[in-house]
Amino acid sequence: MPNQLLPGYKIRLGSSLDRALLVKFMQRSYQDIFPQADFSHLAQTVEQYFSSKTPLWWVEEAEGAEEAEEAEGEKKILSPSSPSSPVACLWVGNAIDQVTGTRHAHIFLLYVLPEYRRRGIGTALMKYVENWANQRGDRQLGLQVFQSNQPALNLYHQLGYQTQSLWMVKSLSTEK
Repeated sequence: MPNQLLPGYKIRLGSSLDRALLVKFMQRSYQDIFPQADFSHLAQTVEQYFSSKTPLWWVEEAEGAEEAEEAEGEKKILSPSSPSSPVACLWVGNAIDQVTGTRHAHIFLLYVLPEYRRRGIGTALMKYVENWANQRGDRQLGLQVFQSNQPALNLYHQLGYQTQSLWMVKSLSTEK
């Protein structure tokens, strides 16, 4: 699959050495939605599910993208960070369709740093993973999204994703 994700950005496959960075990105993703919560437990999720069978991709700025460019007479800085620092990630696992019994790709995490949003990175990552899943023979791609995460819901709806089921929870009191 191509190394360039979209103009100015490249994608690279992660490795087992990226566990700590994956945890950090997961924590940032959840803290965006629930800023007061502690997400230190996500390290256990990564420990349990991250493997060679659950690929992780990182998005970085391509060489030269961090340099300033002239835009209508104004100097515009494209990036405040170093080109080797990831600006987004995509972590994918496997799921079994409970109706058909077939295996399919399931997105565990799609996260773009806030300062890099609305640049097409999320859309490009979704198209990238759709292509990857197609190449390995998957007939569908699944994901879970919080109902309160309207920007993500908008993206997924624009890309043709539909609600198949609802995950429902009920808080139980410990008092009797």
